[in-house]
Amino acid sequence: MKKSVILGTLTVAALSAGTAGAQTLSDVQERGTLNCGVNTGLVGFAAPDANGNWEGFDVAVCRAVAAAVLEDPQAVEFVSLTGKTRFTALASGEVDILSRNTTWTFTRDVDLKFEFAGINYYDGQGFIVPKELGVSSAKELSGATVCVQTGTTTELNLSDYFRKNNMDYEPVPIETNSEAQQQYLAGACDAYTTDASGLAATRAAFEAPGDHVILPEIISKEPLGPLVRHGDDEWEDVVRWTINALIAAEEYGITSANIDELKQGTDSPEINRILGSADNLGEMLGLDADWAYRAIKANGNYGEIFAKNIGESTPIGLSRGLNAQWTDGGLMYAPPFR
Repeated sequence: MKKSVILGTLTVAALSAGTAGAQTLSDVQERGTLNCGVNTGLVGFAAPDANGNWEGFDVAVCRAVAAAVLEDPQAVEFVSLTGKTRFTALASGEVDILSRNTTWTFTRDVDLKFEFAGINYYDGQGFIVPKELGVSSAKELSGATVCVQTGTTTELNLSDYFRKNNMDYEPVPIETNSEAQQQYLAGACDAYTTDASGLAATRAAFEAPGDHVILPEIISKEPLGPLVRHGDDEWEDVVRWTINALIAAEEYGITSANIDELKQGTDSPEINRILGSADNLGEMLGLDADWAYRAIKANGNYGEIFAKNIGESTPIGLSRGLNAQWTDGGLMYAPPFR
């Protein structure tokens, strides 16, 4: 798909942005459920289990917000969205928050009138190919057919990368990750390109993961995070500081195992403020003092969420890398709670 077509799609979404009033917090509280936009199915990030219960890294964000706002991490209605439908769904008010491995870009922030509430995964775009293809570098893909999701930054990055390296390719447009998986395994394309984390999640679902290779090149910066509508400042604050609470909890050693003990009070002023045993930061958000306590307890801290859903001990097998705490050489860093 050409860039002009994609921008046209974005403009349509932009025209509808703002149609939902800037009162999401009160709407969610009155409704009693949080409407969360997620992927159509990406193991480790957002996918229903055998019983139909949604779980994953992105799902955990919405459960944490629901716990903070509604005192119930299960009070979430998940809406599966494609790369094309996600922005219209958020702009129209169909969902209250989009937690769907979405890249923070200038256009989405400024032109589409959305607000990114933070970055919860630093990623980059890569390629996966069958091992039997004998390719060890993306620069060997000249003339290849490449499966790519439409309506995404992935599509533009792919075009830029091949043009920059004077290579030709034939795009095979797909709508969802599951469709990409089917097309790729059926041999409809030589390679599949998306965020490297998505490639790892996709490969983990293959019957023979070892038969496929994720190439070493990372061709873009993909800062991923949840977003809300522009101008809805109160709601944006709630989502942003819920994410910050999860990140800060890991830094300060607040875990799902010790949170109740720490809630009784510690010699750390920062922990006390986060858990509501000192001051009442929740009041500034229109919530009670225990909002962050509930958000953290719902799934654990950021590190626990990462390890459980996509970490090295899971089939996804992702290392922390840039997503390690700043104290461990990564980029995860929460502003002070004070």
